[in-house]
Amino acid sequence: MWKRLATPLLIVLFMLSLAGCGDEATLPVEAGTGPNPKLPEPKQTLIPTVNIAEAMGWPSGAKPTAAAGLSVKAYATGLAHPRWLYALPNGDVLVAETNGPPQPEQGGVKAWVMTQAMKWAGAGVPSPNRITLLRDTDGDGVAETKTTFLAGLNSPFGMALIGSDLYVADTDAVLRFPYQEGATSIAAPGTKIVDLPAGAPNYHWSKNIIAARDGAHLFATVGSNSNAGENGMERETGRAAIVAIDLATGQSRLFASGLRNPVGLALQPESGELWVAVNERDELGSDLVPDYMTGVKEGGFYGWPYSYFGQHVDPRVHPQRPDLVASAIVPDYALGPHTASLGLTFYDGKLLPERYRRGAFIGQHGSWNRKPASGYKVIFVPFAGGRPSGAPEDILTGFLSAEGEALGRPVGVAVDQSGALLVADDVGNTIWRVTPTEPESAALRP
Repeated sequence: MWKRLATPLLIVLFMLSLAGCGDEATLPVEAGTGPNPKLPEPKQTLIPTVNIAEAMGWPSGAKPTAAAGLSVKAYATGLAHPRWLYALPNGDVLVAETNGPPQPEQGGVKAWVMTQAMKWAGAGVPSPNRITLLRDTDGDGVAETKTTFLAGLNSPFGMALIGSDLYVADTDAVLRFPYQEGATSIAAPGTKIVDLPAGAPNYHWSKNIIAARDGAHLFATVGSNSNAGENGMERETGRAAIVAIDLATGQSRLFASGLRNPVGLALQPESGELWVAVNERDELGSDLVPDYMTGVKEGGFYGWPYSYFGQHVDPRVHPQRPDLVASAIVPDYALGPHTASLGLTFYDGKLLPERYRRGAFIGQHGSWNRKPASGYKVIFVPFAGGRPSGAPEDILTGFLSAEGEALGRPVGVAVDQSGALLVADDVGNTIWRVTPTEPESAALRP
């Protein structure tokens, strides 16, 4: 029995000892937010800052706190690590229940610490490797049915429907499946359209996709294979990038690069421009580096690993590439350091108040490398004329307990057929649904 208890106990003691190491933020998260974030000098410590919110899940009856004028309730519960969402035209909702694929053992204390940290934060569960279909049959805002739509996938993430073809991004390939409206499952095998980089250690495993407006192409995200190139740039071929895929030929081409971990993809309703939420690098201090969202310029280079937020050079990266740094594009809008901003969707519905129209909702999964914690919420950034036009607003909070435990962690965000905002919570194993607050008179009606 002692042997069974010893390892978990040692892990807890080691993590607690790390909690006293590293640095603390000197700036509020707001200072690292917006079009012109404050970027202090980098801080490198012998042991990285580790401040992990232990994954606990929601107590019975508990839920996040919605912004004034909004309410939230569970759309679906009892899921297994739900991370990404896709709303189908008929009102059904697809959810990717997924996690990273098994990883080869990596040597060294740092690799061990990171593995334990991810388990502590709730990311150590095996991947269910499926997409589940949720259906609200009576229109009450709660999914009455939950069926396995696709099974046997390989760490699936992004989804996109074009006509009668459903595209799914596994960690290593984009697959096409035949889709029939109203079906609750697909039995046909997928057809591989294109391979995606997934070589060991497959550091950022999630691959997202979105259909281009022409319906003939997909954009796909491929995260880096390291934090800041420390595994060697030979392992980064085709990574830290967005690629464009020609669906007729299966050929892909580099669309934009230097994006450490691009995840959320969305087309801005006014401009039609492709936007992306990017998870930036760690271990340069609690105040660096801010995650961001940006409009994506074709052929653009965004700095990783050599620099961040334009020409701010990362001192850890050798050899440097001053030629690339000189061309690095400054992102449009910082989302705060270490917030793990993953989900991104623009609002073009009519259910929520008018001021949300054409603005962006962002799911912030939450930090591990910052004291105090950042993220762990869903925010909204207003847009006007296709550009960010104001400070971010909290939409859903309360994912952290008073003791700093993670009751939930928001990831993907989507808008359902009615115009409600859906949020995937991979620690709470719940899909949350955000709607306007009912007028008191309506709430009291029998």
